[in-house]
Amino acid sequence: MPTVIEHAVQARLVASAPQMESVPATLRYDRRDPFAVQMAFPPPATLEGNEVSWAFSRELLAAGIDAPTGVGDVRVRPYGFDRTVVEFHAPEGVAMVHVRTSELRRFLRRVNLMVPVGHEHRYLDLDHNLAELLRDAC
Repeated sequence: MPTVIEHAVQARLVASAPQMESVPATLRYDRRDPFAVQMAFPPPATLEGNEVSWAFSRELLAAGIDAPTGVGDVRVRPYGFDRTVVEFHAPEGVAMVHVRTSELRRFLRRVNLMVPVGHEHRYLDLDHNLAELLRDAC
């Protein structure tokens, strides 16, 4: 059984200009980090020309489809009937993208089939994580 899910989506970059630019993005889930999802943007879609990846809670993504949620670097909220806004806050500024809600739901269904909500603890490798934490302690 695969341990990683990748799901390509088109995100609409919200800018100060009246027209929104469509950019590719990839949603990623790795069951070795069962509480998190990632959203990655390729180099042409970023200001610096480097791939940028944001990791945040899968619970945040799921909750934000139906109601505004998040107070930190990543915030998610519904927008209209078929869009969800994902906001990324950084020292350089705020990037906002619109993603089709149906694509986010499809991704989360696949994630939930791999690791059901409430069963994430079964996929944590606590021995490995503890060893990584203590590796440089000596």
